Amino acid sequence: MLRPLLRPGYWCECWTRSPATGPRSVLLASIETDSPSEATGWVRVTVRTIASALDRETAHEAWDWVTHGFKEAEDALTNGETATFALTQHDTHIEWILRPVTFLPLAHREAQRLPACAEQFTCPTTHKIARHQPNSH
Repeated sequence: MLRPLLRPGYWCECWTRSPATGPRSVLLASIETDSPSEATGWVRVTVRTIASALDRETAHEAWDWVTHGFKEAEDALTNGETATFALTQHDTHIEWILRPVTFLPLAHREAQRLPACAEQFTCPTTHKIARHQPNSH
């Protein structure tokens, strides 16, 4: 029975799109949290960090979300809904996406013995030798 292993949480991502990334958005960072306040806290810290580099209008938008707007995002997460916050300055767009999720923890490999079949998947011998030989240059 897997049910006891499942735990609710929140998956948070930060995406950006700019001339440096091309036409597609690129994932900058992601984190898992246990509560809506931890999820919005991650975004708030990030936004505070970049706020001084933003132009006046975008900085005002950022500070408005940091001081008041995050509460709406926390309410959405609490109600099982996705929350987003985005900033655009010139040709750079940054978007934070916060989602309620259910986590299934993976086995901790340091504390547990791996199953016998794990020994069947080893590195090729040449890779092992090359990795452990002293550099000849």
